[in-house]
Amino acid sequence: MSVDANRWYAQSAELPSAYHPDQAMMLQPTAALRFAHPLPYGAILHEGGVQFVVFSRSATAMRVLLYDSVDQPDPAQVIDFDPDLNRWGDVWSVFVPGLGPGTLYHFQADGPYEPHRGHRFDPQARLIDPYAKALAGEFMPAEDGIIRPPKCVVVSDEFDWQGDRHLRRPLSETIIYEMHVRGFTRSPTSGVQHPGTYLGLIEKIPYLQKLGVTAVELMPVHEFSVLDCLGKMPPHPNYWGYDPLAFFAPHRGYAVGKEPGCQVREFKQMVRALHQAGIEVILDVVFNHTAEGNERGPTLSFKGLENRVYYMLENGGQYYRNYSGCGNTLNGNHPIVREMIFHCLRYWVHNYHIDGFRFDLASILSRDREGNLVPNPPVVETIAEDPLLSDTKIIAEAWDAAGAYQVGTFASMRWAEWNGRYRDDVRRFWRGDPHTIGSLATRLAGSSDLYQPGGRRPYHSINFVTSHDGFTLNDLVSYNHKHNEANGENNRDGENNNFSYNYGVEGPTRLESIERVRSQQIRNFLAMLLLSQGVPMLLFGDECRRTQQGNNNAYCQDNEISWFDWKLADKHKNLRRFCEALIAFRKAEPTVRQTNFLSGRPFRPGGLPDVSWYSASGGPVDWSGNSHSLTCILAAVPPREPLEPPNHHIMLMLHAGADAQRFVVPEVARHLPWRLFINTGLRPPRDVYPALDGPSPPADGIIDLEGRSLVCYVARDEL
Repeated sequence: MSVDANRWYAQSAELPSAYHPDQAMMLQPTAALRFAHPLPYGAILHEGGVQFVVFSRSATAMRVLLYDSVDQPDPAQVIDFDPDLNRWGDVWSVFVPGLGPGTLYHFQADGPYEPHRGHRFDPQARLIDPYAKALAGEFMPAEDGIIRPPKCVVVSDEFDWQGDRHLRRPLSETIIYEMHVRGFTRSPTSGVQHPGTYLGLIEKIPYLQKLGVTAVELMPVHEFSVLDCLGKMPPHPNYWGYDPLAFFAPHRGYAVGKEPGCQVREFKQMVRALHQAGIEVILDVVFNHTAEGNERGPTLSFKGLENRVYYMLENGGQYYRNYSGCGNTLNGNHPIVREMIFHCLRYWVHNYHIDGFRFDLASILSRDREGNLVPNPPVVETIAEDPLLSDTKIIAEAWDAAGAYQVGTFASMRWAEWNGRYRDDVRRFWRGDPHTIGSLATRLAGSSDLYQPGGRRPYHSINFVTSHDGFTLNDLVSYNHKHNEANGENNRDGENNNFSYNYGVEGPTRLESIERVRSQQIRNFLAMLLLSQGVPMLLFGDECRRTQQGNNNAYCQDNEISWFDWKLADKHKNLRRFCEALIAFRKAEPTVRQTNFLSGRPFRPGGLPDVSWYSASGGPVDWSGNSHSLTCILAAVPPREPLEPPNHHIMLMLHAGADAQRFVVPEVARHLPWRLFINTGLRPPRDVYPALDGPSPPADGIIDLEGRSLVCYVARDEL
């Protein structure tokens, strides 16, 4: 049924007959004028109804389709926008009385279908509102050829936050734990009441607290679809979620409840609980492409509203530029799209209390409308300068799928970056590659080569050895090659160059000699990560050897390959103890999380340099040589206040060679009261001394290290 919306506005807008100029300030707007609000976008709740607002420059007609239930295939009502009364410039806006939270809707737009000019309007297409705050249901079978995407839900933003506010922890004091909401608790071994959900994650907060991380970085929680546009399960289901449908909406698949919009409440409950535990929430956001794909893909939202604005096009508009590797590229530096992105970020910060964002393939945001990389791109600068985001963490994955690589040069002081150079250089050193001690030292010291020239700080480097995209830490030391056969692409997908090594056998083994070196290497990587200047990021489950069976691209593996097997948390409790001790040490010691780059000069006259480097013999380092051994001494950072306890000097001895190596404590440090903190060459529990009360070095200063091992001594600064 088509209904003329304007019959609801038949009330006269003329001034009352009793009007006098001196009474002007006493008059109140009448309900009949509420249709005039052209902003904000989306479905906005007002007293007595809902305002539907959408942008389209080229549409010739616009409709709101209303549904009575999630499983209803066709709308119960169709509300037409009057182009004379309900259009303000390029903004279509209509108020529909009698509606409230839980209302289900789509947009539908008429307009030109001229692919050669970039227009792809389809008057039959049901369109997801770009500003939808929630979706409900899944794609329904397109029996009549009409795609029926998930329905948009009118949502109330009201929620009892119980006084919750952002934690505002400095980036330099942050320890990030990258995780997948579903994969974290989906396994039956998790033992939670609500596996694979926001509420299930809440049940595991005590585990995160004991581990000691300060922030979780959630893989995409923006709405994405598991079923394809025909309502069928695709051969490669979208497990990771890097295929967004609606940027303002939390994913409905991670909710326990089934009523439309319940995911909004449950997501907020999760954030509130994490904040109560002192853990910040960072979202992995995908503002580089959408689920609509290329010119052969479906029309689900942006294509059917203003294709030429929302996407980067080429060949006159017929084809899509593909810098994302996913078929299309969001036109992030168009003013309309830029506005949508920062409205979205503001919404998540204000309405969901989100503490930060990691931008997937962020280099795409540095491209202009023709795809050229430009300095000071508007959307990147807008995000950095937005006042509502001023204390929000913003992190770039500073590359894209078309060859851009901007690690160290992405943007301004506000932006941190995933440091892919750290990952590669640390992997190569511990694998034993030649000529790597120079790059290893640079990464350990905070990557000044990347961030200091632009005036940035060590904490702008997000250090990681593993992430969702690649091997887990266990698999990094268990496989020479990727094993992605389960993905159904004949092992062609995923990165080939992993800088990994299996130490004698490909995959699991019962050989104790191989298992021992793998265990040592895992500890080496964890110690390296948590003792480096910069901000460490752990991949969930690396603290207890989670494996993906050699799969380094598990984007479609919603099964045991990707899920956290919680039996490992008990099986490898000694490794968890090791990791927990390192995290606690990092949180207590500003010496390993300095906010300025190391200079080689002492903090005080006559003291140790803030950093000094030595060969295994205790002498100068031959940086051009082919050594696999290095000693680093970090001088204790002086306390900020007179009554604060002193910090610790730190001496790291790193040996990546396969054979044992003798180290000599440098003469300049012989007088200090060193105590062992970590020795990855020793069996648990002697591999770590959480109380910093391990044995002192031998009196002669000679320390023999096992092959492929790391030793860390600490000495309290007594000055």
